[in-house]
Amino acid sequence: MSLAVVYSRAQEGVSAPLVICEVHLSGGLPSTSIVGLPETAVREARDRVRAAILNSQLDYPQRKVTVGLAPADLPKDGGRFDLPIALGILAANGSIPRDALERYEFLGELALSGELRAVHGVLPAVLRAARTGRSVIVPRDNAAEAALVSDVDVRCADTLLEVCAHLCGRDELPVAQRAEPQPRDSNEPDLAEVRGQPHARRALEIAAAGAHNLLLVGPPGTGKTMLACRLPGILPPLAEHEALELAAVRSVAGLGAGIDDWMRRAFRAPHHTASAVALVGGGSVPRPGEVSLAHHGVLFLDELPEFDRRVLEVLREPIESGHITISRAARQADFPARFQLVAAMNPCPCGHAGDPGGRCRCTPDQIARYRARISGPLLDRIDLKLEVPRVNHAELRESTPGEPSVRVRERVVAARERQLARSGKPNAWLNNRETERDCALGDHEHALLDRAVERLGLSARAYHRVLRVARSIADLAGSTRIEGVHLSEAIQFRRFDPARL
Repeated sequence: MSLAVVYSRAQEGVSAPLVICEVHLSGGLPSTSIVGLPETAVREARDRVRAAILNSQLDYPQRKVTVGLAPADLPKDGGRFDLPIALGILAANGSIPRDALERYEFLGELALSGELRAVHGVLPAVLRAARTGRSVIVPRDNAAEAALVSDVDVRCADTLLEVCAHLCGRDELPVAQRAEPQPRDSNEPDLAEVRGQPHARRALEIAAAGAHNLLLVGPPGTGKTMLACRLPGILPPLAEHEALELAAVRSVAGLGAGIDDWMRRAFRAPHHTASAVALVGGGSVPRPGEVSLAHHGVLFLDELPEFDRRVLEVLREPIESGHITISRAARQADFPARFQLVAAMNPCPCGHAGDPGGRCRCTPDQIARYRARISGPLLDRIDLKLEVPRVNHAELRESTPGEPSVRVRERVVAARERQLARSGKPNAWLNNRETERDCALGDHEHALLDRAVERLGLSARAYHRVLRVARSIADLAGSTRIEGVHLSEAIQFRRFDPARL
């Protein structure tokens, strides 16, 4: 029987559907055809595979070769199917045993010399293969990435010949070694370097505790960017499943899995000239954008009003849902986007509105147009909004360092553990029903919140976000219930509205 079956994986967003590579040899003029909705790179595999087999001193069948990639309606792209196609041809030709292929899934691009080259999206494929119980064979350059999945047998190879020798039982391939997480670098940004700004430091701690979105408004040079860059240092460590989700996104994006720092929170800071596609993802073959690369981490947008308004509006859905769906005519892809938004902006075009020295020369119309670049619905989704004033020279000369990040992180971790024990998620992720359950108020607190809603004109969304922030403040204080002082502090962060400066 001249038929062989090899298992591989396609790439569809951050998922990796199974692809069954079937190879059949039949009579007729020597030729090779690939069917099953292959795109250009896959169709070209017939030439790469033929050269790789011949240069490996193996026999290429002088018969009609038909390669079927099932399911037939799933688009296949990239060079990841070179290795399974080559092994299928060799198995159908009797060069390697067919039954040995059943225990493995294969990924890898072949050079004309028979060497294996790395491919994108290996980690999602290994995660899915772990559910089937099959082992995975990948190029050596993908080995460290694939080995991040601890409950699957991953083997790595340099050449097609090495894979064939392993399948024939002659030379066993080495097991891919998992990279150990790197310890925190002592040179990482630390809150101890921040002088003054106690109100902003407090807001940063609350944002970290409950995964809340944050907006910092102030003149140039007040430390807005400095504060934002120190947020990852006070966030709780990533759980392993969260780190694997982020590593899978990075793998699909072609950035590798971030082997050296795969257990660290992401911090993405796109330039204000970024397009909507760069921010949320897209392309004819959907690729993840900055919101997905910041999954379980921080997305920092500096100079917020300088972003195109249409670009900012695309953030509204992923902020609420925690994922982004990219639809194209030929395909659709879902990417995770559970990021924490931190934004910074000046109060006016020159940046000095409200300065006691009267340095601002912007007209009211200029200021209004500048602030109108940020829509009300987007601002409504930001939990904490505060002004970052200019730091006086006495505070800058202060030689005593501020409270270090490690001490703040201890309080944040304790508060986050209370949230996970109570509801299994950070407070910012609670839906409305969970908010009513976990953020119950007494009569006095209800009256206080009612007055705030009336005076500040808060929307229903803002009402629930105030409750979640108050719950995070109570968790930082170790309180089992939201008290008036916690609610008052949460309301204070909604009073500041850049549109009404």
